[in-house]
Amino acid sequence: VQLQASGGGLVQPGGSLRLSCVASERIFKSYPMGWYRQAPGKQRELVAAITRLGVTNYLESVRGRFTISGDNAKNTVYLQLNTVKPEDTAVYYCNNAKGPPTSRAMGPLYEYAYWGQGTQVTVSS
Repeated sequence: VQLQASGGGLVQPGGSLRLSCVASERIFKSYPMGWYRQAPGKQRELVAAITRLGVTNYLESVRGRFTISGDNAKNTVYLQLNTVKPEDTAVYYCNNAKGPPTSRAMGPLYEYAYWGQGTQVTVSS
């Protein structure tokens, strides 16, 4: 398994969800890890990133609501989603994050050969 994300589902606005992603050791140790998301018809976003030392960074639209964390021993990264909004609906993926969080995760800093299947998060009442 190179990248396996899980934990998505249907959640009401204002609710919470915790996503998990297990990465291969090669991927997990090569660069910082991040959580991306892509909604239909929209650009892929990098919403949160974390270094192996635990330094985190967030896209402004999720700052204060989402929390990224990691377990280096398990090659696993987590994303806690709180106070979710309908606009958080997307497929969420984890991968390396060579660049900072951005609403336009395009170009060599954000392009990788393998993405995994992602996990769907749907925010709806």
